[in-house]
Amino acid sequence: MTGMTSTSRPLLNRRLAEFGTTIFAEMSALALRTGSINLGQGFPDTDGPEEVREAAVRALRDGRGNQYPPGPGVPELRTAVAAHQERRYGLSYDPDTEVLVTAGATEAIAAALLALLEPGDEVIAFEPYYDSYAACIAMAGGTRVPVTLRPGEESRDAEAHRRFRLDLDELRAAVTDRTRLLLINTPHNPTGTVLTREELTAIAELAVERDLLVVTDEVYEHLVFDDAEHLPLATFPGMRERTVTIGSAGKTFSFTGWKVGWVTAPSALVTAVRSAKQFLTYVSSGPFQYAVAEALALPDGYFAAFREDMLAKRDLLAAGLTEAGFEVFRPAGTYFITTDIRPLGETDGFAFCRALPERAGVVAIPNAVFYDHREAGAPFVRFAFCKQTTVLEEAVRRLKTLA
Repeated sequence: MTGMTSTSRPLLNRRLAEFGTTIFAEMSALALRTGSINLGQGFPDTDGPEEVREAAVRALRDGRGNQYPPGPGVPELRTAVAAHQERRYGLSYDPDTEVLVTAGATEAIAAALLALLEPGDEVIAFEPYYDSYAACIAMAGGTRVPVTLRPGEESRDAEAHRRFRLDLDELRAAVTDRTRLLLINTPHNPTGTVLTREELTAIAELAVERDLLVVTDEVYEHLVFDDAEHLPLATFPGMRERTVTIGSAGKTFSFTGWKVGWVTAPSALVTAVRSAKQFLTYVSSGPFQYAVAEALALPDGYFAAFREDMLAKRDLLAAGLTEAGFEVFRPAGTYFITTDIRPLGETDGFAFCRALPERAGVVAIPNAVFYDHREAGAPFVRFAFCKQTTVLEEAVRRLKTLA
């Protein structure tokens, strides 16, 4: 019994019992073991702009951020975040009281939920959802209430593509007297859906009517394609005062390892989130905060070129997946493509993804891990296209063997 405790209680907090090793760790290990192309985890395989990397080096050499940065984040980054929100969306935030820098968006989500929830509070989240949402709601003692996004009917317009849609009636029916908070993600990972003005208007009206707080994860704000438009929920009537908006440098500038995220919200909400955040990481990413401040001030041309590059990669992978026999839900945002494996004669995304490395030398993620209603996500599989073009071309070549 050496090394074992004498207690009969499980070692892991019961709230976290359902959350084992993440699917990303499992599939990334599988990719390494089989030498497969990893289109599972969503991180780029090339670094972002050289001038941004040099800004981090400069900060390191100048001794800026090598010691603890200020709790709310360095003033330069908070000012840059506020300027970005004003320039892009006309949202005005005070960098001193309404902006908080976090260790990536993941910490921002955790701190917001730990700060704003009490045991028994219900949180409505759209499934499929990013896996940390469920864990953070559980850690806060909240109860998650999933509202399922479902594939829409085939459009009669040949140029239009099927997308996952929100059932507004289902959303309204999910709100109870115990609902404290709506957890929104747009552009949406993993489905690639970008919520429309009509959907966001209805969400905003519901939040105001039922006096709900909203936490909105907008980390893919600069990755919207075709005719889609990213509209921050905080811009809608009655929403600025009740919305915690989360952004991230990792997805926009391709430095995911730097872990620089932020929250913008009214001062009372920021103060609440900061109260939880200070006991998580306290502070983080000192020199990188200065670099991200410079990155946010890059000219519009950078953001446009970044989007165009990802658009070309989306189209390359979408075409290859279609040719391989998948039904493809062409994303309007993010750098993920959700597919349906049923045209391939498959129904179990877990089994499919665990076999895919041996069958085709490619790794993907089963969407069912992002659902409470596992059966609703069973036939869907997600691929990431934030990779070098040559890597995507080779992945497409391998996947075509499935056809």
